[in-house]
Amino acid sequence: MSAMQIDVVSDVVCPWCFIGKRHLDKAIAQWRAEHPDSEVTVTWRPFFLNPDTPEAGEPYRPFLEKKFGGPQGLAEIWQRVRDAGRPAGIDFAFEKIELRANTLAAHRLIHWAQKVDPTKATTLVEALFAAQFLEGRHVGDRAILTDIAAGCGFDASDVKAYLDGGENAEDIKYDAEESRRMGI
Repeated sequence: MSAMQIDVVSDVVCPWCFIGKRHLDKAIAQWRAEHPDSEVTVTWRPFFLNPDTPEAGEPYRPFLEKKFGGPQGLAEIWQRVRDAGRPAGIDFAFEKIELRANTLAAHRLIHWAQKVDPTKATTLVEALFAAQFLEGRHVGDRAILTDIAAGCGFDASDVKAYLDGGENAEDIKYDAEESRRMGI
């Protein structure tokens, strides 16, 4: 039996990361079909697309319009991302997103989930991307994160207790900064 370890550095508010995850899922499925005796393990590593995001978040569209040169620039970027997402089966609903999320809690949740049940952790990552980009849910809100995790089969009371504590926050920040230092 062969084993393959894949480390993915991403943020759940990065649309390109969502597209990449979907393509990775297809590649892993193809690999497993061609190598049924192999084991593939994916580890999700934190990255902060917008490390300056306030803890409570902030209005999404004004931030992006400023970043991309106004409404027209933003419309062009969104169209480019939508076009890239279609082959991956993603129908981005950017207009539903009201708040730019601080993703520290989401990264903490992913970290915790990988320790509790690595198989469900990848399902959780998909659900977080879908919540952000298909449903417009605020993935920086601990109650919403708890709901998403419960929908993936994690115990809601365990998730809430973990998210309400501060465990692993500094580790997550360090890992994300280490990725930046490596040029990611």
